[in-house]
Amino acid sequence: MPEAIKIGLLGLGTVGRGVYKILTENAASIACKVGAPVQIKRVLVREPGRKRGLEIEPEMLTVDVNEILDDPEIKVVVEVIGGIHPALEYALAALERGKSLVTANKDMIALHGRELFAAAETSGADLLFEGSVAGGIPIIRPLKQCLAANRIREVMGIINGTTNYMLTRMTREGCDFNLALEDAQAKGYAEANPAADVEGMDAARKLAILASIAFNSRITVNDVHVEGITRITSRDIAYARELNYVIKLLGIAKETPEGVEVRVHPTFIPVTHPLAAVNDEFNAIFVRGDAVGETMFFGRGAGEMPTGSAVAADVMDAARNILHGVSGMISCTCFENKPLKPVGLVECQYYVRLQVADRPGVLASIAYAFGDKEVSLATVLQKHTNGQNAEIVLITHRVQEQNLQDALRLVERLSSVNEVSNFIRVEGES
Repeated sequence: MPEAIKIGLLGLGTVGRGVYKILTENAASIACKVGAPVQIKRVLVREPGRKRGLEIEPEMLTVDVNEILDDPEIKVVVEVIGGIHPALEYALAALERGKSLVTANKDMIALHGRELFAAAETSGADLLFEGSVAGGIPIIRPLKQCLAANRIREVMGIINGTTNYMLTRMTREGCDFNLALEDAQAKGYAEANPAADVEGMDAARKLAILASIAFNSRITVNDVHVEGITRITSRDIAYARELNYVIKLLGIAKETPEGVEVRVHPTFIPVTHPLAAVNDEFNAIFVRGDAVGETMFFGRGAGEMPTGSAVAADVMDAARNILHGVSGMISCTCFENKPLKPVGLVECQYYVRLQVADRPGVLASIAYAFGDKEVSLATVLQKHTNGQNAEIVLITHRVQEQNLQDALRLVERLSSVNEVSNFIRVEGES
């Protein structure tokens, strides 16, 4: 068998531990599949003396990244530090030295993918990032390779396990947002500062990566319309159930004649939709192509071993390419420059919940305000009447978002309307 292909591992946190375990415990099988042994030579850490629950030789550990970047034996650098800095500087330095780069860093890819691909193409190295989206679920490679002959029309998915766990708990048990968040933190699904998850930014970064690949056009996280789940209440959950929907935080990317729309927000989806049954910390991504039709990818979207699995598979691909002298063949697929569709032009149905005065003519005035902006109503429920106030829930027909927003501004000005409590987009209807 040929000589071992040496790996430099940047970071030995949650994902780094998973990568180390997989590459060492499955070394014999991996060598047979690659055609050569794949060996970790050096690992960058901040605290060499820290206990990590791994059997690792102390001399493998270093606090100096240059011991990896300047080592001619190391052919593949695996970046699992996370964040932008210094990960980006290390990644660019590795690529500039001709080393293939494997990363699970969604922040870095979503914001700096163009620079990284340019560096990879210049040096003829591989840039692989399967682990950056949806953990152990294979989705980057299928979009780039297995579905490459398709024109992708839509990518829609649950791509944040923390919020999916919280919404599942709220749906099953009727608890409120704060209790669901406390439970997610206690189980380790949510960070002490959960903002990136609950405000939708984690999902937005992942969606930017998926949309760029799906539509062959560079999309960054700044292009994504983002709303989190902080305004979802147990009442919204209950109304969704009554109307035969569930609420999920979805990342949605579609190619339309007016441009590419990319958005992350809470969404009503029918209980019959495949994504409705994806619960707890699981992720799922629904893809529609012109040739393949509808496909769905499902699994655990984060964690030491699931994400480690995706990273290790990329390492095997990079090693195999080095062995056969074909590194750099997987280039950037963003060869188009498609316009972005403003969120105001997005068309879908909407759920609207209102607090109103309980008196004759209120519903008629609300319906008139919606009709004035060409918003027609498909479903109307009136609940929790106490003689003075009432709660009204509406589901609209399909309408442009700008019309809906204009109508809500009119409704808010009505003397009989105390509050527009919430509005949520509805997707997945036939």
